[in-house]
Amino acid sequence: MSRQEIDSYLATLEEPRRSTLSKLRDTIVSVIPDAEQCISYGMPAFKLQGKVIAGFSAFKNHLSYLPHSGSVLSAMTTELAGYRQTSGSLHFPVDVPLPRELVEKLIAVRMQQAFGTDPGAPAIL
Repeated sequence: MSRQEIDSYLATLEEPRRSTLSKLRDTIVSVIPDAEQCISYGMPAFKLQGKVIAGFSAFKNHLSYLPHSGSVLSAMTTELAGYRQTSGSLHFPVDVPLPRELVEKLIAVRMQQAFGTDPGAPAIL
């Protein structure tokens, strides 16, 4: 059901937001294929062992990657140079998907915080 809810969320978006976030979703699923797709706080999210690991959302002038932790982005200042952000969201253009390598690092840091896994290890449980 949750996978369908994310499909429904994406279907409400106009291009290029829809395709950019669809690519992000595909990347997240390929990095953590066992994650449960769900809606958290009204936004698409990906959960492992009951903990939300990643999410995303669309806004008028940008898209956001949501690590669901207030300390993931602050732990990656070098990698995130050039991106606008708040303590809980990374902003990126509506027509430019986040690079896979960056998504992998964001997920690895979040998983290390959530589960104590080595951030250098593959982000798969």
